[in-house]
Formats: sequence, structure tokens, C-alpha cells
Amino acid sequence: MSVSLSPVARASSPFRAMAAAALAAACAMGGTPGAQAAIDTYYRGSFGPVLSWPLIAIHAVLLPDGRVMSYGSDGQGNQTGEFTYDVWDPAKGTAAASHLTLPNTTGTDTFCSGQIVLPSSGAVLLTGGDKTLNGVRNYSVNDVNLFDWRSNSLYSAQQPMSFLRWYPTVLTLANGSTLVLGGRIDPQTPAPTPEVYTEGIGWRSLSRVTSDDAYGLRNWSYPKAWQAPNGKVFITTIWGGTYYLDANANGGAGALERTALSLPEGDNYLPAVMYAPGKILALRKFNRARLIDLNGTAPKATTIGGVGQDRYHGSATVMADGKVLISGGSMVSNEAIGVAYSARIWNPANNGYTATPAGSKMRLYHSISLLLPDGRVLLAGGGAPGPVNNLNAEVYTPPYLYKQDWSGTLATRPVITSAPATATWGTRINVGTDVTGISRVTLVKTGSATHTVDFDQRFLPLTFTASSRTLSVALPTSANVAPPGYYMLFVFNGAGVPSVARIIKLG
Repeated sequence: MSVSLSPVARASSPFRAMAAAALAAACAMGGTPGAQAAIDTYYRGSFGPVLSWPLIAIHAVLLPDGRVMSYGSDGQGNQTGEFTYDVWDPAKGTAAASHLTLPNTTGTDTFCSGQIVLPSSGAVLLTGGDKTLNGVRNYSVNDVNLFDWRSNSLYSAQQPMSFLRWYPTVLTLANGSTLVLGGRIDPQTPAPTPEVYTEGIGWRSLSRVTSDDAYGLRNWSYPKAWQAPNGKVFITTIWGGTYYLDANANGGAGALERTALSLPEGDNYLPAVMYAPGKILALRKFNRARLIDLNGTAPKATTIGGVGQDRYHGSATVMADGKVLISGGSMVSNEAIGVAYSARIWNPANNGYTATPAGSKMRLYHSISLLLPDGRVLLAGGGAPGPVNNLNAEVYTPPYLYKQDWSGTLATRPVITSAPATATWGTRINVGTDVTGISRVTLVKTGSATHTVDFDQRFLPLTFTASSRTLSVALPTSANVAPPGYYMLFVFNGAGVPSVARIIKLG
């Protein structure tokens, strides 16, 4: 049999020695496919079995208590969020009893809305959605709904947005307000004026920053945007232009400026992710990739190798260790042509990609990827419409959860024994663990995914000092780098194995 290693592994003398040991172990096991799979897990991770899901998880959001809310179709996989939504509790396993599927009584079809966890209350804000007029779908609504994770209830927020929106982006600003931009009003009309929602106050429109180029006619579908270190919101477009939006300028009417940075042509359905403070991995058309750096006086971009093929409707999910899982997609948009069943793990340390084993299902249009507090990644949905309707999910277990002895068995994990539920910027928190020798502490924003994007997703490495089993962890100093809200705090042992996260409210 043969042992396949990444280019980094092949180039490294220690890895060659480990490969030789792995080969000997595999031969001792008879060189079986099972032996090969066991060896592969430490480098490539593994996909679990296909799990039944009560609906197509077109939208999925990690709640403050670690459960996952999803919605988007009915129980037969038809296009509509009007009837049900689901709450999955990973702590209860994956059987039917782990799901709480409830009726949507708001009257809003939440199909292709935008959703995010509000930083103050922890409620999920759902903006816009679908509407059928004269038997024709894909018109829009300006409805605003809220999901209370404590009572599992979905209800109307009463005050609507000023603009009807379908396919809007939502993200948390450094001051704790929520920015909504993009989407369309009807099949011919975009919504080129952003709005801001502040809990306890309501909505305001950014009348000074109406733009068809930034988030209107030329870039209306779930525009990709991030809170940037300079306090503004950075926006990339599918046609290549980039912008900074200041939602608080001009007395709250906003200010918009185009930057000098131009990117290669992109697509609404190619992913991008903030993988480090102020740094974005952006996949562009024709298997191109750029690393965007927002930490200087002006944004700049560096060219790196592509992921191997265009992955239309794929996802990019930053994992607990800061590497990025690029999953799903196909070479032809929402067609079973060039389907990418195997994911790729991108390593920011060397810009290299490692192939994972193949998943069982194609994850195309209307699929999601979401990091879970236990460090695994939930992959779900796809369809309505599509080549297949996936009322199912798979869970990917990354390499960092496996032992390094090539046995294919899960490693013993460190445990966070104590951590505060809330914290603020520029402070230190005490985190208790069950072991000494903690090597790393990281912070990952809880995800909210749909249509190739994960609103607010970002990764931050944290510095710390250790005294026996107690860590003194330094939190980010600025809300521009770490906007308020809920974060997963991971600690890693000396072998690079992460704990189950503690979810901490920052701000």
C-alpha cells in the first residue's frame, strides 16, 4: 500500500520518519483500506455518517447555548421558511430526539433572509425574506423577526425595515449595532441603501451611502462585508471594486469610499472568510485566490494558489486552530458537474492546501458549513432547487481531534473547568483547565451561515500566561478587531488538541 502525505509532510524530515512508521504500522495491519483510513485521519480528518435533518438547512446559526437553529424549507424540502424552523442540540446526539422542530407562526417566509445573533440580548435577528405575488415567488418583504433561544420562540419584532430585502447581508458593528446591506426589493430592483438596527432604539437608514456599485445593482446578493480594524466596514464586490463604509459618519447617515484595491472578478457564490484579525481569504473566479490585509493604512492583496477548482456554492469555515475548511461546491453553479465532495484545509502558515476524505453528499446551492463548539464542522443542506434536495447533514472531524499515533482514534482533549460567561476588551480573564501544558488559546466568533457566507465569522489568537492549571488570557483590545457578541474560547494541549469551547459574551 502507499501512504499519501501533503507537500509539507513530504518535504519535512520528521514527517518522513513518521510516514515510515505509519507505513510499517499499516503493513502490520495488512495494508487494508481501514488501515489507510486510520493513517489518513491525522492529516485529513474524517466525515461521519449522513444524518437526517428535519428540513433543508439553508440558514444555520450557532446559538449562545451551543445549539444550532436552522430553517429554509418545509419538511419535504420545498422552498419556503414559512412553516417550520428547527433547533438541534448536539449534546443530545444526532437522533430525532436531538431536534426540536417548531412552527413558524410569524407569517413571514424566512427563505433567503439574513440572520445573526444580536450581541446584547443574544436573540437571533432575522431580516427580510421571500414573498409570493400572483403565484410568482422571490419577491421580498421588509419583515423583521426575532428568535429567543431561551424560550425557543420565533416572533415578530413589530418595527419593519425601511426597505424590502431578499438576500441581505447582516453583520455586527463595533458599537454593537447591526448593519444590513444589499438584497433586492423585487426581481428587478435592488435595495442599494443600507440600514442599521440598534437594540432598544430601532432602525435608521444610511441615506448618504446609497450605491449600486457597492451593494446594489452590481453586487446585491449577500454582499461580502466585514467590520475592519480601522472602525469601518470593508466590502468586496463580485466585479472587483472594494469599499470602506462608515455607518456612523455624517450624523449617522453614513459615508462610503472606494479604495484603491481592485480584485479579480468574483462571484456571489464563491466564499471568503476573515481567518485572522484584519485578514481575509477570498476565492475569486477561475481558481484564483487573494489574501486581503486590512491592517495597514490602505487595504492590500496578495496572490496565492487557488483551491484547485472553482467551488460555486461552497463554504469557507475557519476552524478552532485558525485553518480554513473549504467545502462543497461544484465547477458549474448548482449543477452536478465537477462536484467537490472532498474538502480542502487551507493553512495560513504556508498557504498550502490539504485534501480531506470525500463526503457523501454534494453540498451546492443552499448548503451551509458551521463550526461547532466541540471543534467539529457541521455541513448541511443543499437544494430547493438543485440536483438533489438534501434533508440531511454530515459532521466533519478535523485532524486536530485525532491522536498522532496513526491509530485513527480520537485524542484525549483538555477540558476548560472554569471561565467567565462575559468579558470585555483589553482585560484579562482567568481560565481553568484540567491539565498543565496548554500551548494555545483561540477565540472564534459564533457562526451564522447561508448562501456561501458566514456573517461575522472571524478568528483571533490570544496571548496568555499559565500558572499550573490556571491561564491568564488577554482579550482583544478593540471592538474593531473583535466586535461585541458571542465567541467560542478554545484551549489546546501540548499535542495541539483543542478543548470543547466555552462560549463567552464579549462586550
